Amino acid sequence: MSEVNLDDIQGLLRFGFKHHTEAVILLLRVKDPAAARRWLSEVEVTSAVTIQPVPPTALQIALTRAGMDALGVSSDAVGGFSEEFLEGMAGDANRTRRLGDVGESAPERWDWGGREREPHVAVLLYAMPGHLTGLQSGIESACAAGFDVVYRLSTTDMGGVEPFGFADGLSQPQIDWERAIPVADQEERAYRNLSCLGEFVLGYPNEYGLYTPRPVLDASRDPQELLPRAEDSPNSADLGRNGTYLVIRQLRQDVRGFWQVLNSRAGGVDVEREWLASQLVGRTRSGESIAVERPTTAVASASAKGGAPAPDPNDFTFESDPSGHRCPIGAHIRRTNPRTADLPTGGAGLLSRLIRTLGLNPDARARDLAASTRFHRVLRRGREYGVQVTPEAALRLPAPVDTGLHFMCLNANIQRQFEFVQSAWIMSAHFNGLHNESDPLLGNRTPGSGGLRCDYFSLPAADGPTRRLENLPQFVTVAGGAYFFLPGIRALRWLAAE
Repeated sequence: MSEVNLDDIQGLLRFGFKHHTEAVILLLRVKDPAAARRWLSEVEVTSAVTIQPVPPTALQIALTRAGMDALGVSSDAVGGFSEEFLEGMAGDANRTRRLGDVGESAPERWDWGGREREPHVAVLLYAMPGHLTGLQSGIESACAAGFDVVYRLSTTDMGGVEPFGFADGLSQPQIDWERAIPVADQEERAYRNLSCLGEFVLGYPNEYGLYTPRPVLDASRDPQELLPRAEDSPNSADLGRNGTYLVIRQLRQDVRGFWQVLNSRAGGVDVEREWLASQLVGRTRSGESIAVERPTTAVASASAKGGAPAPDPNDFTFESDPSGHRCPIGAHIRRTNPRTADLPTGGAGLLSRLIRTLGLNPDARARDLAASTRFHRVLRRGREYGVQVTPEAALRLPAPVDTGLHFMCLNANIQRQFEFVQSAWIMSAHFNGLHNESDPLLGNRTPGSGGLRCDYFSLPAADGPTRRLENLPQFVTVAGGAYFFLPGIRALRWLAAE
């Protein structure tokens, strides 16, 4: 088993660049292919080797399929990428519908992206405080001969919270950089947060013990051996190895609407408003999971005096709350990461396993309505943008403000990871046995086939009937988006020379 070449992997896969609180995403289009390739062959890209000591700036580069075409990359090399990447985020009407990009979020309404406004290259710039202006100016000047800057996605450091006011970035998969997970599709009886390297980095085994399809070329196409050789085909040049797919979606958040609607539903009572908000999200604003049963005040106070460490906000599952009495089944964090294993929990014996596998146990069957999580993780790298507004200030706003999230995620299989999460878990009106409700934060409220409504939100109760919110408005709309390939650094040089 070969070592992981961190010096060939772009740093975004390993680091979130959290110390680099200033950032901007430059979206470029090729105007002179020769000049564009020359710049791509020379620009300094930050690798995944280390960020200690933290450098003042970092730079990452990703390309769309349209960008590869504009650069003149050969069709046989481009054709080896995934169908989703080749078609683009807005390139297929069925995909657009599945992703929920309809109504106010339809691609024809986007500020950028889609067929007519799709960028060719994304240059992601990260900087320590005070360093972004000089970095951005220098990069824009250096690439001007080959590219036009068509859009600048600016960001805002909101201090670890997203625009609605909730602690963000708490739940991330751990990547198996040491390659300790066996290369086999072994049944997992418990949820684990550690994911196979190949789930996020192409050219390595994934959770199925397989190599995700990617562009692998005859070695004759790479006589100078710019590309690494494929681990599963040592005589082939691996254009995908050490790269990944980058999804970028600009999500515009109606912070004013979110808090004013919840305030109205709560009758203006502060505690009730906060409780409703936590139910929709699945966490309190400070980041505590509401699925976890908290200790009594006396116990918590005694623990604090004893110096006990604060609980890990990511160390929980929903096994102890199967009916959603603490954290509703449709809460945002429950949809985006159900924390399920391959089978419902049960005894270790063969008979118990057989009963659960065949669905003969009604209780187990009820806990087996969401797909196994390990095959559908994404690595989030988003950044907030716009005006930061506290929930308290949002209640007094006379009009919406421009704020939101540049959602970014990395995954080796767009269809099985990002698109599955977006369509089967976030947008689905039937997630985990629910009816007529999509994600309370990210979901749209456009009726589905047959006029099926999806603007409800259920609040199950252990000691009474389920409470159901109706006519929930849409709080997030899509303002732009595209699929990119974030290549290995050697692959980037090969693409520039092709």
